[in-house]
Amino acid sequence: LVVYVNPRPVCVSTGTHSLRYHYLYLSEPGPSLPKFLAVGYVDDQPFIRYDSRVDKAEPQAPWITPMNAKYWEKETKKQRKWAEIHQVETWQTMGYHNHSSVLTGMHSTHRMFGCEIQEDGHFNSFWRFGYDGQDHVSLDMETLSWVSANPVALLTKRRIETEHCYAEYDKAYLEGPCLASLHRYLELGGQRVTRREPPTVRVTKHSAQDGGTTLRCWALGFYPQDISLSWWLGEKKLNSKLEYVEPHPSGDGTYQVWMAVWVPAGDETQYTCHVQHSSLNHTLTVSWEMPSHPGLRAGVISLILILLVIGGVMSLTKCL
Repeated sequence: LVVYVNPRPVCVSTGTHSLRYHYLYLSEPGPSLPKFLAVGYVDDQPFIRYDSRVDKAEPQAPWITPMNAKYWEKETKKQRKWAEIHQVETWQTMGYHNHSSVLTGMHSTHRMFGCEIQEDGHFNSFWRFGYDGQDHVSLDMETLSWVSANPVALLTKRRIETEHCYAEYDKAYLEGPCLASLHRYLELGGQRVTRREPPTVRVTKHSAQDGGTTLRCWALGFYPQDISLSWWLGEKKLNSKLEYVEPHPSGDGTYQVWMAVWVPAGDETQYTCHVQHSSLNHTLTVSWEMPSHPGLRAGVISLILILLVIGGVMSLTKCL
């Protein structure tokens, strides 16, 4: 019998913080890849890693290195157990997909789970399992029911449902030991984990092919990763004719992101970009301004080109 109690809201430093683990198992990894890989993250910073080729848990952040030998021994044994579990689950799932033959090549399973403390002290948690890079099954934390992502995943769902208290155990862990560990790691990491760096925000103007104008709002050099960008026309928030890239690393320990909107030529100054981030005590509102001299526009364009090179290839999410 698993008994869990919903913890009361807790107080931590300003902002949202999370503890999550990513597990990956490969059926036929070959000589250059691990059979099993596990990485733990506090917020978006890796702090612990287990590689089956090394067969021991290793620190990935300076603040976790001083943990005693008992801690590392415990983490190593835990990840070895997870590797055994994933081996069984991988072959079971391969069988459901008729991928049991070695002729089908390499296949993978991945598991992601974790807990999150929100700025108001309340918490969220998640548990997901995937196959070959695609969602397979997940746990609905509200109803404690398993959700299948496709018809084949129904077989996994039915198998899990026969394991009594599996969902209750996962929920109990995520709302108990997971949150306790998150608090502990935040204390150990201190400012190295809870630091806040505000974004530098700029709006640039670009000609559109249809004769209109594209305004692009850039948020640069911020940390942590979570940020909200939106375009407004007066008091109205815009939800169409937008382009957006997910926040991605700048290469210096911070993040960058942009959101663009199409506007009629000549109306550029009527639109404003609103930015919300945990480092700010208010919503930052920025609009496009006419360059005071020709060199400024060239300088901004040069900066953007440099950032694009650093950030790499970015995938666009279009909201039409």
